[in-house]
Amino acid sequence: SSTPDEERSRAGSPGSRGGSSLSSSTTPDYGEKRLPQALIIGVKKGGTRALLEAIRAHPDVRAVGTEPHFFDRNYEKGLEWYRNVMPKTLEGQITMEKTPSYFVTNEAPRRIHSMAKDTKLIVVVRNPVTRAISDYTQTLSKKPEIPTFEVLAFKNRTLGLIDASWSAIRIGIYALHLENWLQYFPLSQILFVSGERLITDPAGEMAKVQDFLGLKRIVTEKHFYFNKTKGFPCLKKPEDSSAPRCLGKSKGRTHPKIDPDVIHRLRKFYKPFNVMFYQMTGQDFQWEQEESDK
Repeated sequence: SSTPDEERSRAGSPGSRGGSSLSSSTTPDYGEKRLPQALIIGVKKGGTRALLEAIRAHPDVRAVGTEPHFFDRNYEKGLEWYRNVMPKTLEGQITMEKTPSYFVTNEAPRRIHSMAKDTKLIVVVRNPVTRAISDYTQTLSKKPEIPTFEVLAFKNRTLGLIDASWSAIRIGIYALHLENWLQYFPLSQILFVSGERLITDPAGEMAKVQDFLGLKRIVTEKHFYFNKTKGFPCLKKPEDSSAPRCLGKSKGRTHPKIDPDVIHRLRKFYKPFNVMFYQMTGQDFQWEQEESDK
């Protein structure tokens, strides 16, 4: 289900060397492929694609369009394979990739640490209740026959027992996953981006990302405009093109109506984990506050 943009960015990957004479005339053959110095490691349905597209508008960043899934699914292929997937960079440019499932993969922190212990990690987090519903919505669009959200969310509906083993719910227990990363990386090497603020204040969140990566603040307000139909910001001047760049059709899907009682129970379930996450990161994402306003 990759977009034409992703297909184009894939043109630099190892599987497409066949037509190199053609591609070399359009893409100058300079720089070299390097292992990434920064990774967007999570979370699924948090806003990682939006973040990747925005940071790719920076001239000093080169990123893979597709998710390489190296540290979870392709690790046995080795670092040379991984390096080959990367785009070529010039001196001073940062190589990046995003694979949101790394955040919940037990082996990922150790594997990334053994590649380079100074790797910078970016995690886009969003209210775990909305994230779970968005995750379910994505699955539903591919498999319309799956049970309702309510059925999947509970081990026992009468007792109100949440099924924390269902991945849509498990991913949102951020504190649990973060613990795993903190065994290998100091907090100073991990940036937490608010998925909510990425929509309401994209330039503000991008300023933090650029500072964290040690980049000049080039991606600013003037790069974004708000798309009323989609309900989130779009990039005006993306990498390599003058046309405005909005996220694809698969983004901004309408969520199914979920029973308010289920939402309430999920909020209660997540609250202690959210509070723990705020304490661990030293950042309050205000997910509780936001709920009580409604």
